[in-house]
Amino acid sequence: MDIFLRLTLDADIETVWDALARPAQMQAAASPFIHVRSREQGGFPAKWIPNTPHLVALSLFGLIPLGTQVVEPRFEERPGGVRMVIDSGAPMSGPLTRLTHWEHRMAVSVVNERQTLYRDRLRIRGGWLTVPFGIGLWFMWQLRGQSLVRSMRRISRARR
Repeated sequence: MDIFLRLTLDADIETVWDALARPAQMQAAASPFIHVRSREQGGFPAKWIPNTPHLVALSLFGLIPLGTQVVEPRFEERPGGVRMVIDSGAPMSGPLTRLTHWEHRMAVSVVNERQTLYRDRLRIRGGWLTVPFGIGLWFMWQLRGQSLVRSMRRISRARR
């Protein structure tokens, strides 16, 4: 099952690309329902370190543990001006480990000098659990998208 977002963000590609490289954006996108905490000594870096696994703990409203997940992004440039973040991480403990496949990719490309096309795809598989997990993750992805839209608007306004 694919969970997919396609949004036009009111920010230039450099702003969006910079945001995707920051753990703080991941935390903001998950909030307020899912709280993301670093489990690494020293906490989150200011920017993700490419190809370096980073263990995080997830909780619902900061109260109900949901397990741990590894985030391991790599950053690529593709033909046609497409930039991609490919997260090779996966759930390590908790309910999401019931999924047998977890693949997350985000892509950005220029719409115009002030707008960026953002595509975010999560591909999951887990037998009969795929649909129930997919419904919950679809809801979470919609919230992620709206959080990113608000964040990019706020950043763009501050730069003007």
